[in-house]
Amino acid sequence: MTTCTRVKVSGSIEVALALRQAFFLFTPNGERTWAEHWTPVFPSGMTDDTEPGLVFETEHSGRHSIWTIVRCEPASSIGYSTTTPGHRAGTVTVSCQASNGGTTVTVSYDLTALVPEANAELSHFEAHFFEFLDNWRHSIARAIG
Repeated sequence: MTTCTRVKVSGSIEVALALRQAFFLFTPNGERTWAEHWTPVFPSGMTDDTEPGLVFETEHSGRHSIWTIVRCEPASSIGYSTTTPGHRAGTVTVSCQASNGGTTVTVSYDLTALVPEANAELSHFEAHFFEFLDNWRHSIARAIG
């Protein structure tokens, strides 16, 4: 029996915004300002998109994902649980810290394939994680231009 891959990656980018403004970019609605095709849907409606327990859904690359905010320290960090049914599940944590250039944002993923067929994609994600983050940095810089 083939086991499923678990990938743990973490990296940081600099965002040329003050702490609170940078943190907003990593909330479900804030990410809309810079992430192409990021359109979260809130099944129960939304009053505060940083409230622990809030569930939202996304569609990306033909996959449906379900996200839950598991913790939030406003302007400091936010943690998500994410599941793409039949494919992968795990957590994403974003931590923000004031820096000389604005804010240092550290993004950490801990993902597990749910089926062996998802192993290759997770291994690719791990191998190209820093390129992935660099794309985020460029997209954010363009959006806040």
